[in-house]
Amino acid sequence: MDKLLSASVVPPRFRKSALLAGHIPHKSLASEPRVSYALYVPGEAYNERHPEGAEPGANKLPLLVAVHGTRRDVFNVYDLVPLADSTPCAILLPLFPIGLDGPNDIDSYKTLKSKTLRSDLALLSMLDEVAIKWPAIETNKVFLMGFSGGGQFSHRFLYLYPERLAAVSIGAPGRTTSLDEEKNWPAGIKDTEAIFGRTVNKELIKQVPIHLIIGEQDTSLHSGGDFWAWVKQYTGQTGNSDTAVNSEHGIQMIEQGRLTTMHNLQDSWKEEGIESKLDIVPGVDHNARGVRSLVLDFLLPHIQQQVGK
Repeated sequence: MDKLLSASVVPPRFRKSALLAGHIPHKSLASEPRVSYALYVPGEAYNERHPEGAEPGANKLPLLVAVHGTRRDVFNVYDLVPLADSTPCAILLPLFPIGLDGPNDIDSYKTLKSKTLRSDLALLSMLDEVAIKWPAIETNKVFLMGFSGGGQFSHRFLYLYPERLAAVSIGAPGRTTSLDEEKNWPAGIKDTEAIFGRTVNKELIKQVPIHLIIGEQDTSLHSGGDFWAWVKQYTGQTGNSDTAVNSEHGIQMIEQGRLTTMHNLQDSWKEEGIESKLDIVPGVDHNARGVRSLVLDFLLPHIQQQVGK
């Protein structure tokens, strides 16, 4: 059996050579090998928290989890390196490939539970693996950001695991889940206990700093109305989009612009007493990099607070 190579056993001067510092390439997840994740660990900052021969103390390195959108642009780890080095913090980027639930599946990770995937459990398993290999990284309470499809994942993960989040930024989701206890998941939260074995604790959600962000020009229907009319005809879907999420064709219907969706989500949360900060970025359409500076502006003070700066 291979001996586990972790930052606990590798001397600080060798950690980068052992792929335990700097950019760590994608690794398949032991509990779900179809899924993988990459990391960036700022070596100098990590070594300060876990020098050779020392047990990791309370002053652990914060962890920012960045969940990709539908196009799986996971290479933005390089965009986040300056933040990681200067703050400092570690970065985790999951990769949920297309095709997990069938040849046309592009969306299965977004709703946390599909025919063959529990993406919520996959992320939790990633955090468990990181905790073992990098014991000086804080994995019990992490920072979460996601744009587009990642925004769908992020707000649903917030519903189910608010105790694991130090702050969350939710960017321009095309579809959202309301806190409606009369509708089934993913339209609402009526059956979360049956599906996930967890109920939604709104009081815990209220304790998480929540950021909503979208471009001012992100108002058009994704891919246009003609595309969705064709999708409905091709898949034989005649009902509203709530019934289309788990279509055998793997296509989630989107029936309104994201800016409207974002306002509706924030308004529904206000009715529940859940506060959130909404940033609408002038001159930007559906573009993750176009809004990223404000995402990091929101998260940075919270990460620094955990760092102890």
